[in-house]
Amino acid sequence: MNGDKRVLITGAAGFLGSHLCDRFIKEGFRVVGMDNLITGSLRNIEQLFGLENFEFYHHDVSKFVHVSGNLDYILHFASPASPIDYLKIPIQTLKVGSLGTHNLLGLARAKKARILVASTSEVYGDPLVHPQHEDYWGNVNPVGPRGVYDEAKRFQEAMTMAYHTYHKVDTRIVRIFNTYGPRMRLNDGRVLPTFIGQAIRGEDLTAFGDGSQTRSFCYVDDLVEGIYRLLFSDYVYPVNIGNPGEITINEFAEEILRLTGSNRKIIYKPLPADDPKQRQPDITRARELLGWEPRVSREEGLKITYEYFKSLPEVDITPKDFSEYIR
Repeated sequence: MNGDKRVLITGAAGFLGSHLCDRFIKEGFRVVGMDNLITGSLRNIEQLFGLENFEFYHHDVSKFVHVSGNLDYILHFASPASPIDYLKIPIQTLKVGSLGTHNLLGLARAKKARILVASTSEVYGDPLVHPQHEDYWGNVNPVGPRGVYDEAKRFQEAMTMAYHTYHKVDTRIVRIFNTYGPRMRLNDGRVLPTFIGQAIRGEDLTAFGDGSQTRSFCYVDDLVEGIYRLLFSDYVYPVNIGNPGEITINEFAEEILRLTGSNRKIIYKPLPADDPKQRQPDITRARELLGWEPRVSREEGLKITYEYFKSLPEVDITPKDFSEYIR
């Protein structure tokens, strides 16, 4: 049914982008993947090379984007997505959210394609409303160390709505909360791969602050299902996709210790600037509009993710020194 439909997925070699490529291939679409490989890896999509309905462009979407032929859908998932990344490459982070989004909205307009852009729970900043619903405008520090990512995504949403209202481009916006699963980078600095990596290496688990801050973790398959439903919905305003199962960092560290069988302890370091104290999605809109809610329990998802990390080659498990980027 979808064999004549063609979709462009930017950030295709990244964690989320590669899973989206898999899903759209499975659904019978012709998939065009695009990535500059600054944080992505071709290993994430190696299973797709050689397929008749997959093609790949090594390209930076911050530069002019051209794709020959028709396009029916565009999913814009190109962006650094962890504090390590956007503290290391802040200018590129801002450019992909601004120039990259502008280029892809222009492409969508030229191709008469529907475009879905990947926004984030970080548009809510360190929230003063809990749980976070889509009508909350957020509490973001634009000049803080995380501002390059938060404001890039907020600008991206504004640009997307401008193209929708002024140029009548068919747009969708997903606000993604903490997601995990196979193909995450073990050394990307986010709490889940950090904890599992430390446990695998027999190290103490490092929590920031007093560990009372909260996160809500959504397994990647659930997230992809929500994105897929949103793309084919009629709703043009932002929709939260995430798992409302909130947990403190201390509780999460204890879960990882039990999962991995580690007897190490939790140690504490100062909380980085502007690190959100709490994070939990209100998914009422996704439930009502998309009939979506997460299905994979954290226990089940963590087991799958742990097995994936254990299967990685030693070079990927060895910790890297990112101390110069921690603020």
